[in-house]
Amino acid sequence: ITAMAQTFDICIRGDGVVGRTLALLLARQNLQVALVTHPSKTTPDVRAYSLNSASRDALSSLRCWPDALHATPVKEMQIWGDDGGSVHFESPSPDGLAWIVDVLVLEAQLGDALRYQHNIALVDAPQVAQLTVICEGRNSLTRQELQVDTEVLPYQQTAVATRIRTGTPHGQKAMQWFAQKNNSNSSGLEILALLPLGGAKGDAYGVVWSLPPVRAQEVMALTAQDFIANLQDASHGVAGSFELIGERASWPLQLAHVKQWTGTFPEGGAWVLAGDAAHSIHPLAGLGLNLGIADAVELAQVLEARLATAYWRSVDDRYFLRRYERARKAGILPAWAACDGLQRLFDHPNTSVQALRNWGMNSFDALAPLKQWTMQQAMR
Repeated sequence: ITAMAQTFDICIRGDGVVGRTLALLLARQNLQVALVTHPSKTTPDVRAYSLNSASRDALSSLRCWPDALHATPVKEMQIWGDDGGSVHFESPSPDGLAWIVDVLVLEAQLGDALRYQHNIALVDAPQVAQLTVICEGRNSLTRQELQVDTEVLPYQQTAVATRIRTGTPHGQKAMQWFAQKNNSNSSGLEILALLPLGGAKGDAYGVVWSLPPVRAQEVMALTAQDFIANLQDASHGVAGSFELIGERASWPLQLAHVKQWTGTFPEGGAWVLAGDAAHSIHPLAGLGLNLGIADAVELAQVLEARLATAYWRSVDDRYFLRRYERARKAGILPAWAACDGLQRLFDHPNTSVQALRNWGMNSFDALAPLKQWTMQQAMR
């Protein structure tokens, strides 16, 4: 599909999951959308997303929810602290607490859906439009060009991701370990998460291992055999024997959010930010993509509201864009605070704090009503 001399209502810069989801949501409103695409990655993508029920509902409404083999329900989750603390969550329904979704499969399904939408044009450069949605990721060039004020709190951690296979089925159980380590060249907080993949009877895991930067470099340089040995040590042998089945990828971790979500270009036309271009959080709770999809849903709902109550307003009307900004600032704040608070709590090296946080985990685990409420919030 080419833009030709077409006039667009909205141009979306960024064709990741958030950009594609938003394009499909807006196409249902009969808006003319230009989606700026980027060259396909040449390296294998080992990421796996944890998606909640709100994200599943949004993607299912677009008929883009992956099949049972590629969207594995998490029936239970076990989290261990660094000194005897632990929390166990069990799904209150057959659906699961969350779903671990293969990135490539999800992107492919969204891509297939795009090709059937006559009012979405896939373009290779930004197009003139009344409204531009910037969802180019955490390193968004457009956001940098606009000099949007962004608050960034870098963590002294780097995420290492890969995939492994185990000798036994995972039983739809996700596991996570927090640990304070003192290694020869580095010390600090390590967070290991194993996310079940391959469907209900699968035996593979997505690995997200958050490590101090020097330790992450060491881990990335290890042979496959030594990497697996380190991984089994970090997981205390709970998941059995491992086999490495994916490449390793790494990226620095940070907490970030923009102070201004919307504005106008010097040459005219409005813009808004969405997804990682607007905010990023620590992956310890698996909420990152859920917040981005929530951005897409909120913006689509705000623009759809004008059809019923303010049809004379255009998609770049300041009233709607400010409404979107207020809603999403409020929406991300609880997750932003919770993830940052947990990371800093477990990153504190003081032994008194260590005892307190592990006591807190065990106390929380014993409070069924509070656990139930927490699960409901995360699932939404």
